[in-house]
Amino acid sequence: MFKKFDEKEDVTGATQLKSSVQKGIRKKLIENYPYLEPHLEEILPKKENFKVDKGAIKFILNGSSIMCPGLTSPGAKLTPQVPKDTVVAVMAEGKEHALAIGLMSMSSEEIQSINKGNGIESLHYLNDGLWHLAEKPLN
Repeated sequence: MFKKFDEKEDVTGATQLKSSVQKGIRKKLIENYPYLEPHLEEILPKKENFKVDKGAIKFILNGSSIMCPGLTSPGAKLTPQVPKDTVVAVMAEGKEHALAIGLMSMSSEEIQSINKGNGIESLHYLNDGLWHLAEKPLN
């Protein structure tokens, strides 16, 4: 049902976020997902710096939502006139198949103009529980 995906993605060309931006992301995650706080250090260790652009692929493959700056960065392609609450496919540069399915947290126009916060909430991604469920034969 699902296409095989090569997880050995080349993640060159990533840039590091400023520590103040990293703190802001952690703070916003805790505001939006308070039950995540005890596990945040495990998910986003303070000792490791956030990287964006192609480096975000590994985070998306772990179920992270896609932030607006990643959708508006150079090289990103955001389909115009997509309304909020639309289910969308999340594609990686150079890949034929989607690596995630998400729900638009705001319209594509809002993502372009606001350019802050969560743009797409991840609903399903490669190698998640649904993926593994689909690998099992139906009896």
